[in-house]
Amino acid sequence: MNIPQSKFPRIVIIGGGFAGVNLVKSLANKALQVVLIDKHNYHTFQPLLYQVSSSGLEPDSIAYPLRKIIKKHRNSFFRFAEVEHIDANNNEIITSIGTLHFDYLVIATGTKTNYFGNKAIQEHSMPMKSIPQALNIRSLILQNFEKAAIASSKSDREAYLNFVIVGGGPTGVELAGAIAELKNHILPKDYHDLNSSDMQIHLLEGATRVLPPMSEHASKKAEEFLVKLGVHVHTNAIVKDYDGKIVATNSDLKLNTQTLIWAAGVTGAPIKGLKAESMIDKANRYKVNRFNQIEGYDNIFALGDIASMSTENYPKGHPQVAQPAIQQGKLLGKNLLRLIKKQTLKPFVYNDKGSMATIGRNKAVVDLKHYKFGGFFAWFIWMFIHLMSLVGFRNRVIVFFNWTYNYINFDKAARLIIRPFKK
Repeated sequence: MNIPQSKFPRIVIIGGGFAGVNLVKSLANKALQVVLIDKHNYHTFQPLLYQVSSSGLEPDSIAYPLRKIIKKHRNSFFRFAEVEHIDANNNEIITSIGTLHFDYLVIATGTKTNYFGNKAIQEHSMPMKSIPQALNIRSLILQNFEKAAIASSKSDREAYLNFVIVGGGPTGVELAGAIAELKNHILPKDYHDLNSSDMQIHLLEGATRVLPPMSEHASKKAEEFLVKLGVHVHTNAIVKDYDGKIVATNSDLKLNTQTLIWAAGVTGAPIKGLKAESMIDKANRYKVNRFNQIEGYDNIFALGDIASMSTENYPKGHPQVAQPAIQQGKLLGKNLLRLIKKQTLKPFVYNDKGSMATIGRNKAVVDLKHYKFGGFFAWFIWMFIHLMSLVGFRNRVIVFFNWTYNYINFDKAARLIIRPFKK
């Protein structure tokens, strides 16, 4: 892998998500050799993926080159590769470009889409966990508009203009709201030969309410906002089958659609090689202690979504969102330095800063520890926090410009079919 030998301990980090990036930053220019490995050469700001898929932003707005993050870090290296196996006995990882020895290994591989074993849904639905997948959804939505414009039958037109989103968590709610804004503001302007009332957006959630992890107040407000935008919200609705044309559920509800977007859950993305007892099978997450050490290993750690740290407040592990990953990454950087110096490690304590979701223009919900609110002010806070959380000044400027343009003109400037999607 052409990593030079060093007198310093070598820390290998797998994954350039929120956890990996914050760990890399915390280890900058220390007496260490840091090697960051990822199958992409960029960090993705996943909370805004839905805006790429709904033509609100271009992908370069929410992606940041990993090499640019470490360019001023002495003794830090990036390798564009996929890790295939961990040899814990010999302290080595086997990757698509070679083998590398480590002194300390950190796994921050995040999650992947969970289809709950349903092969039909996996084959025919659209996931949204990466930028390429978000671009696929964008292309498919716009291609469906074009096909609907030339459809010879009402049934075909209905199928192209029906959009079904499965999963009423933040991703599903935000995407449903964004597609509804396409219907309300873009379709009438761009497609004069289509009746925008023919376009239907269905959001299916298996629980009794949308946004199950958030408060009942947030759920109620979010559903009100969605209905106002024209989204059909179905709770207690579990998708049983999808053959590429008809969505079958646990009730009499059946939907004719060419587009099923799957946002119903995630599962961990572990790497082969570690002991079976170090894993939680159903969640595919590594069991870690309060210092993020994987059970059974002293020099192998897991961070963020792939790590399950059981505490009194979080017996099933912390929520698989950005903040636990960011906070764990920052603390582990300090703890690794303490470990090397044989000092006492500090246990991780999660600082829950609240949760939020946006449903569309001037519509969002925010849950803080002592306050719960929705509407314009919540939307403004959501925008500000997401804008400041982006990696890189250029990204913030581009996103701010796009949001300002969209707000003034009721427009989505990124509705381009650059790479046509083929099922």
